[in-house]
Amino acid sequence: MGNNFGTVLIPEGLIEFVPAIKKLIAELNDILSTDEAKNIKREEQIDYVKAHLNAANLAVFTSLPEDVASQLALDRDPHGNVQVSLIETEKLLSKMVAVKLAAMKSEGKYCGKFSAQHHFFGYEGRCAAPSNFDADYCYSLGFNASRLIASGKTGYMSVIKNTTAPAAEWIAGGVPITMMMNLEKRSGSIKPVIRKALVELDGAPFKFFAANRDNWAFNTEYVYPGAIQYWGPTEVCDQTTKTLMLEQGK
Repeated sequence: MGNNFGTVLIPEGLIEFVPAIKKLIAELNDILSTDEAKNIKREEQIDYVKAHLNAANLAVFTSLPEDVASQLALDRDPHGNVQVSLIETEKLLSKMVAVKLAAMKSEGKYCGKFSAQHHFFGYEGRCAAPSNFDADYCYSLGFNASRLIASGKTGYMSVIKNTTAPAAEWIAGGVPITMMMNLEKRSGSIKPVIRKALVELDGAPFKFFAANRDNWAFNTEYVYPGAIQYWGPTEVCDQTTKTLMLEQGK
């Protein structure tokens, strides 16, 4: 549209879905899960990793900015795997864009300027004031958990269903945690873990987004109902979330 500015929203887990990075992370997880690697001093781990990566993954690793390479090699979770949420994916991508544009400028294919301002929204996305729905839902989960315990139902996850109906019509229950688990590699071996929740591209919320994103990209078409209302008619104050309404076809 001729604008020399724009906004790019990047999910923090994106880096795992870049094929070359995904292969690199898989090999790093295997290398750093060994007893030998665990005894290597932190300042020596980068050199240790480089000495054990295969040629293709080593080329990818050395092409990364130093801070990103360090995050991949040094910052691990308790299972010995890369902590993707700590990798500043947005900075990695903007650096790669800057390098690409610099090369294009030297070839006479680009004559503009490029600079990026980064902001991580992970905490803002989790610190909004709770609505009546949030409060009712969390209270119900906790109360239901206490009932499961009192009934001797250990190893269950507290669940509340029918959440697009009024709270008085919600349905409480329990799901065995084993039903939520699948086998994944952790610390170099296969272990049962709860599957990571990703955006469901065939789900109703994403399909709704996909159907509207072209308009939303250029027009101010968004829902802003105002501040949270805690008192008043139930249909106003106790609304469920837009995502749940779409998921349940409401």
